[in-house]
Amino acid sequence: MMCLRRHDLVWLSAQGWRNHVLRDVADSEAADCLRHWFAQRLPLVVGRQTPGESQLALGLAAPAVWDRRKIALKVPRDCVLYHDRFPKAAEIRSLLSPGLRKRWLSLCGDLGDLASNPRVHGSYGWQQITGLEYIAARSDIDLQLSVGDADTADRVTSLLERFTWKGPRIDGELLFPTGAAVAWREWLQWRRGAVDRVMVKRLYGVALVKGLEWLQDQPAVAT
Repeated sequence: MMCLRRHDLVWLSAQGWRNHVLRDVADSEAADCLRHWFAQRLPLVVGRQTPGESQLALGLAAPAVWDRRKIALKVPRDCVLYHDRFPKAAEIRSLLSPGLRKRWLSLCGDLGDLASNPRVHGSYGWQQITGLEYIAARSDIDLQLSVGDADTADRVTSLLERFTWKGPRIDGELLFPTGAAVAWREWLQWRRGAVDRVMVKRLYGVALVKGLEWLQDQPAVAT
């Protein structure tokens, strides 16, 4: 059984690349990017899925050399060899200026103490994976923060709110065991009563919700 979540990375078989990705690409720039991905055995990312769809919706965010394009793909599930997640947050330290690295690692350690297992997607995550240029002057650091329950989410968001540094803005999502995700800044506002609903993102859709009942939903995964 294969269980996937939003933002998981998947590696395709060579046959999957040839038969379902590279064969029918009409856009020459996109084709050039995808050929590089295939040659370098780079992953694709799991996007939002359509209920009942037999194929997986995947994609990639192209680097600067291909104009930072968003490329969407659909492939049969049996093309996936294996899957993993974006890099751990501490692994991107070399992408930060030397003066920021100690402070960044301190934050990573504090988040780890809360069992949030921080990872980085977005520009910093893709640059760490590919070695290609993604990061721009205004790029945020997009965190994926695993949280087991609402109390842990409160502690994690409180820690991030208190964290101060001179580095890039820290954005990202809280990822709950069900696969549901909430932007950490939105969670903070919601829990304080600044808004009465919060946007919950799942593998199969997005919804504005009021209470915490959604935390008990069955995992939103593709199998």
